[in-house]
Parts: sequence; C-alpha cells; structure tokens
Amino acid sequence: MHAEERLLINEIFYSIQGESSYSGRPCAFVRLTACNLRCVYCDTAYAFHEGQWMTLEAVLAEILKYPTSLVEITGGEPLLQKAVHPLISRLLDAEKEVLIETGGSVDISPVDPRAVLIYDIKCPDSGMVAKNRWENLSLLRDRDEVKFVICSRRDYDWARKVMYEKQMTPGRTVLFSAAWHQLPPEQLAQWILEDRLPVRLQVQLHKILWGEKRGV
Repeated sequence: MHAEERLLINEIFYSIQGESSYSGRPCAFVRLTACNLRCVYCDTAYAFHEGQWMTLEAVLAEILKYPTSLVEITGGEPLLQKAVHPLISRLLDAEKEVLIETGGSVDISPVDPRAVLIYDIKCPDSGMVAKNRWENLSLLRDRDEVKFVICSRRDYDWARKVMYEKQMTPGRTVLFSAAWHQLPPEQLAQWILEDRLPVRLQVQLHKILWGEKRGV
C-alpha cells in the first residue's frame, strides 16, 4: 500500500466543537499523529508519536458514522501527511463542513479551497514564533479564521500589532485565545475591551465542560 493511501491517526472522536466561531456545535474530530512544532502550552503532546495507520477508506467510514455535518481535522499538525488532502476532498464531496486546524508553519496551498482553515499564528511566548510561514497569509480566503494563543501581555501586544500590520480586519474572523493555565481569560477580555479590538475572544469550551481529558 502506498503512503498516500493511508494516514497515521492518533484518534477519531465525536464531541462539541470547543474553539473558533463554530464553537458549541457537535463535531467529528480526526486527530493526526506528528507535529513539527513544540509550543510551550501544547495540550496534545500525546499526538507527537502515538497513533495507528489506517486506510483512507477506514478513516472515512469511522468519521461518517457520526451524526454531524461538521468535521475538524487537527493534530499534531495535520498538513504534514500528504494523504490528508484526499481525505479533506472526500469529506467535502460527502457534503461535510470541514475545518482544518493548522499551526501556521506548513504550506497551505494544496488544501481544498472548499475547506475552512483555522490558522494559528504563533506568538513569541509559544517558543515557535520563528516558525510562522508568513507567505501563507496571502493564501487565506475570507471564510478562513486566524487564531492567536495569548500567554502574556507581550503576546497580546504582538498579536494586536500583527493583526493590524497584516490588515486582517475588518472582514476576517480573528480569534484571541488565552493560553490554558497561563493567562486568565478575564484578563484577556479586559485588554480586548480596553483597546476596542475587532476580535473574537475564544475560550476552550471543551476544557470548561470536561477538563483536560482526551477524546473530547
């Protein structure tokens, strides 16, 4: 079997979408194994190496059994595996809404344009700011969303500057998310209100509901 015909899968599960403007909706999640980044706040380090090989057909069958139109492909970094692209297209052909959670360091040009990218720009305190692939920004579509995970006031000021310098607003959904256990979300909310930023405050709804459990 060729590598393009299978995927290294960490987990597939059904839950409530906890992030982005799609938060609160039932969603099927596909978490792919492997990541090229090591963010200091990473909450899915188990996806760096754990996983099992599955055929594309087996992955599709597992996802399609869940009663939801919304599917998120995440990681790790899902765009590292070449076979993710036929998976995305097959899900879209099945009339699913497909979200791709990507860390912003991998070329997004091969992604099926019908999918929605949740594009994570790494702030300084993530430890991965040098990995941002800035040329990707010109490839984003209007419906794609940009996310900044904020660890500190330094991160907040940096993200605000980037947002304006890259002319992300108005017209694009920009998500500011407080890093879990590092920045109180109420503090981030206060900064956003004080500066009248045209962003969406994001809280990790799944962690509020179930804590730091896997498969949710």
